[in-house]
Amino acid sequence: MAIYNTGSDAANTMVRAFLTKIGESYLNHSFNTGSGKGKEIWQGIKTKFESKCAFCGKKFNELTIEHLIMFNRKECGLHHPGNVVPSCKSCNKRTRDKESKEYVDWVKHLETKCDSSEEFEIRKEKIISHIDSENYPKLTVDEKNALKAVAENLYERISNELPKSIDLFKKIDSTLVKGSK
Repeated sequence: MAIYNTGSDAANTMVRAFLTKIGESYLNHSFNTGSGKGKEIWQGIKTKFESKCAFCGKKFNELTIEHLIMFNRKECGLHHPGNVVPSCKSCNKRTRDKESKEYVDWVKHLETKCDSSEEFEIRKEKIISHIDSENYPKLTVDEKNALKAVAENLYERISNELPKSIDLFKKIDSTLVKGSK
């Protein structure tokens, strides 16, 4: 839960809603992991990973959803069973590159969580097998660019609504205050 809400929070939520709906369009049904078929699929994914974090390999009672291709306007990972794995809370905080400060992809993140190259290869293959078994869409460069363009446009439009709404409220409020005197 956000401590302080901003226009970017609303914009990011809209981008995630867009990426959810696009993921569901490839899936041909809802992927609400809180109920119904989506919840069953998510439970099956956790079972496939033996209730272990896909990154550190430790067993946990509570696992969160980690989107392999990040679920944001930069990466445009879809909310789709082939793009989610179980993760402990610690591993769900994506590693940042030391130089660029950008978040790393899931493979580099996995590398930081494994104690050996053998462990890394085993977990990486398990994740790749999962992606393939869930038929995550193999998007072309053009499709990825289109997703990014729409996501960026949504983000900008929603972010810009907050200042416009504040200005409108101030105009209405000043009119009401003047009118009530």
